[in-house]
Amino acid sequence: MTDMIIITAPTGAIGHQVLDDVLPGDEPIRVIARDPSRLPPRVRERVDVVQGSHGDATVVNRAFAGADAVFWLVPPDPRAETVDAAYVDFSRPACAAFKTHGIKRVVGISALGRGTPAAAHAGLVTASLEMDDLIASTGVHYRAVTNPSFMDNLLRQVEPIKNQGVFSLPISGDLRQPSAATRDIAAAAAKLLLDQSWTGIGSVPVLGPEDLSCNDMATIMSDVLGKPVRFQEIPGEAFKARLLQRGMSEAMAQANLDMWVAYNRGLDTAEPRTPQSTTPTSFRQWCEEVLKPRVMA
Repeated sequence: MTDMIIITAPTGAIGHQVLDDVLPGDEPIRVIARDPSRLPPRVRERVDVVQGSHGDATVVNRAFAGADAVFWLVPPDPRAETVDAAYVDFSRPACAAFKTHGIKRVVGISALGRGTPAAAHAGLVTASLEMDDLIASTGVHYRAVTNPSFMDNLLRQVEPIKNQGVFSLPISGDLRQPSAATRDIAAAAAKLLLDQSWTGIGSVPVLGPEDLSCNDMATIMSDVLGKPVRFQEIPGEAFKARLLQRGMSEAMAQANLDMWVAYNRGLDTAEPRTPQSTTPTSFRQWCEEVLKPRVMA
C-alpha cells in the first residue's frame, strides 16, 4: 500500500524541489501552502492542498489526517522574537499532531554540528538541533537531513557580486568547509520520504562534493563569471547591521551572526565525509547553472 506524503513549505527553495522529486511516483501527496496560487498548475492538479501555515494546530491536524510520512521544513521567520520561537515553538503544533494522527515517518531539514562544542551557541543551528530533539521525542521515526551552509544562500549577494565583484561574510576567507546545493538537499529528503524501510532516529548529512574556503569560491566564481570576484571577511557587527537594515529582528540577526561565528570555530568541519554524504553538485556546477544566469540577468 502506498503511503500518503505531506510536504510542508512546497513553494520554498528546498520544498518545491522535494515536491518535484516525489511527484513522478504513485504516492498520494498533500501539501500545506499559505498561498496555493504559487503552486504551478501541474502541481495543483496532482496534489491535495491544505491552505494555511504548518505552524498552526488547526491546519496541521487537518493536513495530517490519514497521512504516513511528513516532510518538515521550518520556513524562515526573519522577524521572530526569539530563535526558539522561530524553530521549536513553530514545530510544537505539528509534533502534537504527529502523535494524534499516528504519523509513521518524518524527514526534517536541519543542520550539521551536533555534538561539537560550537553547537551550543550557534544561533539558528542550535535551534534546529533543539527542533530535531522535539520531533524525536514524539516517538515518530525521524531522519534529520543535516546540512552545511547552502550554496544557494549566495544568491542574496547577487547585486554586490554583479556590481562590485565582491561577496562578504563574517568568516575567515581561508577556512575550508562543506557547502551543499539545495537541489542535493531536496534529493536526499525525497529519497527518504519514498523509502518505507527505515526506522528509529538518525541523521543524513549532505556535504556536497568538496570542502572549499570562501577564497576558493571567489576563484571559481571569477572563472565561471569571466570577471574578478573577491571575498571580503566583514566584522560580525557589520554583518548583523546589514541584517537589521533588511528588517530582521534583533534576535534573528544575532542568531544568524552566532551561526557564522560557530562556523568559524569549526561547526561544520567535524562531520566525517563518506561516500553517502558526498553529494554530486559541485560549487563550479552550481555557479554555472544557478549563479551565472542570475548575475547575467
